[in-house]
This record gives sequence, structure tokens and C-alpha cells, in this order.
Amino acid sequence: MTSPLPETDPVPPPGCPMHRAGGGRPAPLYGPAVSDDPHGLYARLREQYGPVAPIELEPGVEAWLVLGYPELLELTRNEALFSKDSRRWRVAREGRLAADSRLLPMTAWRPTLLNLDGAEHQRLRSAVADTLSRIDHRQLRTTTEAAANALIDGWGPDGTADLIAQYARRLPLLVFTQLLGLPAEAGPHLIELISHFVDSSEKSVRANAEFQAILVDLVRRRREQPGADLTSWLLAHQAGLTDEEAVHHLVVILVAGNETTINWTGNALRLLLTDRRFRSTLTGGRLSVSDALDEVLWRDPPTQNFPGRWATGDTVLGGQYISAGDMLVLGLAGANADPAVHGPDGIGGNRAHLAWGAGRHVCPAQHPARLIVETAVETLLHRLPDLQLAVPAAELKWRPSPWSRALVDLPVLYSAFSPPRPAASERPTWTPPTVPPPSDSTPSDATSTPRTPGSGRPGRRSWWNSLAGWWSGR
Repeated sequence: MTSPLPETDPVPPPGCPMHRAGGGRPAPLYGPAVSDDPHGLYARLREQYGPVAPIELEPGVEAWLVLGYPELLELTRNEALFSKDSRRWRVAREGRLAADSRLLPMTAWRPTLLNLDGAEHQRLRSAVADTLSRIDHRQLRTTTEAAANALIDGWGPDGTADLIAQYARRLPLLVFTQLLGLPAEAGPHLIELISHFVDSSEKSVRANAEFQAILVDLVRRRREQPGADLTSWLLAHQAGLTDEEAVHHLVVILVAGNETTINWTGNALRLLLTDRRFRSTLTGGRLSVSDALDEVLWRDPPTQNFPGRWATGDTVLGGQYISAGDMLVLGLAGANADPAVHGPDGIGGNRAHLAWGAGRHVCPAQHPARLIVETAVETLLHRLPDLQLAVPAAELKWRPSPWSRALVDLPVLYSAFSPPRPAASERPTWTPPTVPPPSDSTPSDATSTPRTPGSGRPGRRSWWNSLAGWWSGR
């Protein structure tokens, strides 16, 4: 675990892999190494270094990747030794981080709940959490299902689709633009901007600036004319956020909510299409959609690594010497794969994964994100029951991001549509089953009302259909 070092012993121990003179370079957490086979990379690092491994985030920029489950819990729960304030970062303070570094959008300090500790973090977190708690979950499900059906209805007659470009990447923004009070037509451009700085691409700095400019304008307009949306609720919260604080927290909500939801949806659909056991247990009713999504969070969490924590002093974590100002990256996927936390029966419906983080900084948006992804998966399975992968699974490509676990595309084939489900007011009342769930699963909250196979398409073209048609170029 963690222990501070004596003040009289500031010199790292001999053989420390991060500090040894003439030692080899730490493993790169960028490029093909982290996109092609991250699970293999984390296993090799664990075998070579143990639960905390030296890495490079870009050439010459070192950090530590925390791969151990108990070590990651210690990291996230001990603010005294591991701060969220990135201004402590030794690399940046020593001038070793380039002004145009691709890491800046994900590591630069901002006055948000992600970068603060203690009372100030709690003030800002309460504003975000309270704002998100005002979302009507019934309405959110209805909105998501309507948007999902509109997107599916917009696909061509040839029985092919790309579930990333035409579904997973479009659906959350259709929902989030409405939640935040943004114009719907801003969605496609926002997706492009978010992807650039989350992937730490060469356009990440410019994309970050443009993205914030859009939100500055939104905050200005909602300050003058409040509405029934997340932006207005955030501005009206008793925490008294300034316009700058509000903009930064809208960035957090949009990036964390949208990117996570996209990747979670895509990774769940990939598992359905490539893992026969996973699909048969889900479609056969032996696994609920909610439990299936937790299995995805264990195996391929949408955020595989997250920056970060910064050491407030010299210490030891997982047997490694950590210097004051060192950056520690939360290895969420690696910690989930820690053999110490997997029992003989596997993970089952267990929700002890670290996909949402841990400690006081655990993600406050996990419940609306889960509802959106559940609805997206359920709707697609209902509408396209014979969905199958159009290419060999080995040909699927992953985005080269050190942070996100995200597919480039997911091409599929299908032969026929099932009609959309009726509006909520037209559906029969859902009755809980009297038969108890199988003993090897974890009961979950009800996810949706039953599907009605004989329902027809709505006669009038809805606003969602018109928007999805415009988005698809029709």
C-alpha cells in the first residue's frame, strides 16, 4: 500500500525503474501499444513491475500506471498523499511539457471538480450531482428510445450499417444537446471536437478551444434566458458557480457523459456480436441487459485509463518509489483485470469494478449514462434481432487513445427491421416476474416495459425522425 518516506531519506532506492540511471525507457502509453492489445500490455507491465508500473505518456513525459486493484483504491481515497491538482505535476513545472502537447486538454488544470480536493471539490461536485439528479429518468428513457428509433429508421435499404458512426456516436449527442439546451444541429461538430482532444490527437488543442467557445456562448444565453435544462439548473444552483466555472463543468458533463456513453455502447455491441456465450446468455434471458453492461465495464471499460493524481510528497505505492510531483494514472482496465479480485466463478453481476473510479471523485453521471446505454442496446436488439458482424472480429480497429477504449467502426449486416415499440402511454403495464432470478446473477432495476411485437410505425414523421434524417444527409 502507501507509506510516506522519512524526510531524511529523499534518495530513491537503487534499481527504481523510473529513476535508475541508464535504465531503459518506460513503456509507452500511446500509439499501437495501447490500442492494439492493451490487455496484453497491462499484463506484461504487471508481470514486470507489479501493481504500479513506469510509463511514458508521450516521448520524454513519464508517469506511473496504477494497475493493482487495492493500490488504485488507495490512490483514489488518499487525498493527503495523492492530489487531483495537476499544477503539482513535476514535468510541467520543470518545463518539460511542450506548449502544444497533446496531453494538455486532458491534464491542464481547470477550476472543476476533477482538479480540486477537499471543500472546494465538494462544493462543485454538489452542483453537478444535484443538477444531474434533476433529470427525469422516465423522460430520458423515452427521449433516448425515440432518438435511437429515428437513427435506425434512417439507415438505407441494403441491410448494412456502422454501429459506431451511425448509432453509438450519434445517439448520445442527440440526447445531450437536448439536456443541455444546445441546438441539435451542433451535435455532429461537437462529436468531432470531443474526439480530437480525448484521443490526444494533433488537433486536440485547437478542438478544445473551439469546444469551450461554444459552451461560453451557451452559458451567456442561459444566464440571460434560463430554461428547463442542465445548463440553467447548474447556473441556478446554490453553490453559486461563476460563468467560467459553469463552462468548465459543462465541458466535464459533455465530454465524460458523451464519450463514456459512446464507448460503453460500442463495446457492449461488439461483445454481443463477437462473444457467443455473452450473446446467448443475454438474448436467452439468463443475463439482464444491466448485468451484461456491467460485464462490459469489467472487460472493456469505456475509459481504460484516466489522468490522474499527483503525489504531494515522496512516498511508496505498490512497491515503487513515488517522488513529489509525479503523475499517477488510474489504470481502470488494468485494475479490473487484477487477478486478486476475480473469484473462481468470475465476475457475474458484480458491480465492484472501477470503471467509474472510486473515492470522492467517483463519476456522478453513471446513472443517466447507464440508462442511455441500456436503452440504446435494448432498442437495437428489438429492432434488428438478426444483427451480425459484417467483418471478421480480428479486423475491428480501436482508436489510438491512451484514455478511451473505443472502436473505430463496427460494421454489421441485418435482414429486416422489427417495428418500433409503442409510445409509453400505449404500452401494457409492466408486472414484475414471480419467478426468482437465477442464483448466478445479480438482480437489477427494471429496465423497460415489455415489447409489443405487433405494433406499427407511427403515422406522422416525428421531430426526431426529421432530425435524424437531416443528420444522415437526407
